[in-house]
Amino acid sequence: MNILILGGGGREHALAWAVKQNPKCDRLIVAPGNAGIAQIAECAALDINDGGAVAEFAGENSIDLVIIGPEAPLVAGVSDRLREAGIRCFGPSRAAAELEASKSFTKAICDACAAPTAAYARFEAAGPALDYVRAQGAPIVIKADGLAAGKGVIVAMELQDAIDAVEDIFGGAFGAAGAAVVIEEFMTGEEASFFVLCDGETALPFGTAQDHKRVGEGDTGPNTGGMGAYSPAPVLSDAVIAQTMAEIIRPTLAEMARRGTPYIGVLYAGLMIEDGRARLVEYNARFGDPECQALMLRLGGQVLDLIEACVEGRLDAMQVSWAQDHTMTVVMAAAGYPGSYAKGTEIRGLDALEEDGNRVMFHAGTTAQDGKVLATGGRVLNATARGATLAEARERAYALIDALDWPEGFCRRDIGHRAL
Repeated sequence: MNILILGGGGREHALAWAVKQNPKCDRLIVAPGNAGIAQIAECAALDINDGGAVAEFAGENSIDLVIIGPEAPLVAGVSDRLREAGIRCFGPSRAAAELEASKSFTKAICDACAAPTAAYARFEAAGPALDYVRAQGAPIVIKADGLAAGKGVIVAMELQDAIDAVEDIFGGAFGAAGAAVVIEEFMTGEEASFFVLCDGETALPFGTAQDHKRVGEGDTGPNTGGMGAYSPAPVLSDAVIAQTMAEIIRPTLAEMARRGTPYIGVLYAGLMIEDGRARLVEYNARFGDPECQALMLRLGGQVLDLIEACVEGRLDAMQVSWAQDHTMTVVMAAAGYPGSYAKGTEIRGLDALEEDGNRVMFHAGTTAQDGKVLATGGRVLNATARGATLAEARERAYALIDALDWPEGFCRRDIGHRAL
């Protein structure tokens, strides 16, 4: 089977690594890829948000399956263009991807199907939004309505922080994503990530993870795209998962189908758990990053079988076989992230890393140049390891980081602290 994966981050490196384990995979191309992906797959220069270009490339290279990694191509309708061309594709339609593209769309879906979530209000101008914030007080959550690369959410613990957030968003801090603002009730509890595969009819629970979104240790500082994750998430017990499926996931999918936009792909639900019950924080229309890295190291090659079943509408006959182990991913980021940071710094020591089935350094923002590996993004490397216990996985992940020579990089040293 010839497979094309769209994306060039740590999530796509992990997907490529897992897909490569399956003997069905004959040829693997990743567009655009990165320095780490280039070691296990072909990389192609391709505008992954251009559905016509992707479909043409897939046809020219006899691609049997396209796996879409990031959200931007989904929101751009790349999956629709591929299906029109008769090319099998893993990822929801543009209409279904609105669950991630618009916070207010998701809230409307929750209202329609009575899925438990935070109380909210939506505004298209700063004045009414500021009046609402002053009336509600803090803590409160301010969200840019559209896609903001994981950074458009401000948890304001003080009223002035909320006022600043509203003014920043409407002032253009997140571009077009901030044309409208969703203001939410501050939910208390423990946050976790729940992943479900959906084929338009069947919803198959896929896996759990817990992410660390704040840049600083002790979960302090601004939100990022994610500084680390571990799987499974102990807070997502069987009882919480059953409640989530019954009250959140299945009603959402039924409402999407009722609207004529059935959901096909992976649905990632961010949940807030308190007193043994979950409420929806947000939906994403793709695997989380860095949660995907932790999930793929545990799952391996069977992910391709599950993706195929999802695309072909056969999920009712599938089950996910997890090993009884734990994984952890620790993100190495460029100094200054999530603010301004330098690009082009050299990362030394990657060639000497002791990598095997229990530990892999997934690349995110890297490129190879003149025999060197250079950092090109904010989140640059994902040290991922598995172990019989989370403590063992943690030890192995940090050992990978400690073996590197990259003074311009940093990581949090407390990933997994909630479980450990």
